[in-house]
Amino acid sequence: MNPKVYLNGQLIENVKATVPVSNPGLLHGVGLFETLRSYDGRPFKLPEHIERLRASAVALNMPVDDAIEKIPVAVEQVLDANKLKDARIRFTVIPPGPQTSSAEPTLLVAAEATAGYPAELYEQGMMVYVCDTYRQSKFDPLVGHKTTSYLSRLLALRNAHDRACGEALWFTPDNYLAEGSISNIFIVKNGQLRTPPLDTPILPGVTRATVLQIARQLECPTEETACTLKDLLEADEIFLTNAIMEIMPVTNIERKPVANEKPGPLTQKLAVTYQALI
Repeated sequence: MNPKVYLNGQLIENVKATVPVSNPGLLHGVGLFETLRSYDGRPFKLPEHIERLRASAVALNMPVDDAIEKIPVAVEQVLDANKLKDARIRFTVIPPGPQTSSAEPTLLVAAEATAGYPAELYEQGMMVYVCDTYRQSKFDPLVGHKTTSYLSRLLALRNAHDRACGEALWFTPDNYLAEGSISNIFIVKNGQLRTPPLDTPILPGVTRATVLQIARQLECPTEETACTLKDLLEADEIFLTNAIMEIMPVTNIERKPVANEKPGPLTQKLAVTYQALI
């Protein structure tokens, strides 16, 4: 049975879902998306993901308010139609283009079953790649937003996978640590949790914000501050966050081990608290 997606007010089999050839998302990569997880049928942090998308739509002048209002019901319908409990959910909104006959934005919601990343990665930690080909600049108007113009991220991630790494880490032109291709990054040094600030610029990750909230509740010293490659290489612990991986320990930066090459105690403590929140 083909899974069903929500497309512009209809539930339809994914193989039958179509958009016009003039769709600006198809032609120019104009659009926004969010990815999140559901647990036991309940989308986790859905309002926060919607609000982040809404903020990006305002910042990038995309008239998609009508589509945004329909997201909660559309997500529920897709989960129900596919009988999904633990799932990866993605919703995409695309503004109407000047060459389209409709003034309505496009809303696509899809979901698939997931249990997250392999369990052994959380036990052994992930190896990451330092991206030396691309730089994340504050002058790029798309930085800090989840747009459908995602090719540079995918190319960097492919370079990481070619090196048996699970993620590619981006730096700014000034050589400050930014984020991963699909994740935010945290480092731990001498018991203090550090992460690049939002004006680096980086994506304001929903999971990132949740981890910062948890850390402060645990009275862990926390700082959003500029980090260098030296800080990264000398960290006692490193972990990545996004909605699908949750809290992913990093135990190797390419061939450079992180501490004793095992998930650190603070990483594990935060992960346990995150799971309790779920």
